[in-house]
Amino acid sequence: MSFHTPEPFDPSCRRCPRLAAYLDEARVRYPGYHAAPVPDFGDADARLLIVGLAPGFHGANATGRPFTGDYAGELLYRTLHAYGFGSRSQSLSPDDGLLLKGCRITNAVRCVPPENKPTGAEVNNCNGYLAHDIERLGPGDVVLALGRVAHTAVVKAERARQKDYPFRHGVHWPLPSGRLLLDTYHCSRYNTQTGRLTEAMFQAVFETAVSLLRDSRMGPA
Repeated sequence: MSFHTPEPFDPSCRRCPRLAAYLDEARVRYPGYHAAPVPDFGDADARLLIVGLAPGFHGANATGRPFTGDYAGELLYRTLHAYGFGSRSQSLSPDDGLLLKGCRITNAVRCVPPENKPTGAEVNNCNGYLAHDIERLGPGDVVLALGRVAHTAVVKAERARQKDYPFRHGVHWPLPSGRLLLDTYHCSRYNTQTGRLTEAMFQAVFETAVSLLRDSRMGPA
């Protein structure tokens, strides 16, 4: 199993030829789109890191902010606001004044992939950036993985063995670093419209996240 050294996000990254070419095409077709690797968003001192799959073509790829401009972001930001992590319940654009408190959002892959399906190599190429995001968290802090791909990327970034951390919705795992990995189905349109993930289920995961953060704060220094 290969591991990647944590590295700061490179907004001009072109290490994945397929994704770089797709972004080049997107800039031609949609000149007003961000159409570049998407940075993380949120509180620099966050204790909750939310990891998605990748930018959506007409969402984060257009706006430059994770989960902004697409359907999945509607449920995510509404829930963040309900649990005190967001200053408003909608994320409309990078200049809408929305602030996150105690929370940061990133993706396993920073560039939009064709058909929203990154290859394993592309996920691996981005893993150093994810490892850098995770490294900013302390023991007892929570990484919330939205879906199996994000879960797998987090485990890899933590230099842990995949077989020890099966993906299970609503379940949390102690990581070797002392951080906690919490899983949920992705808040995608497909999952919510088919009932695989309901709003109540998503809220229950955030209840768990808040409880874990509260318990770790009350623990020994």
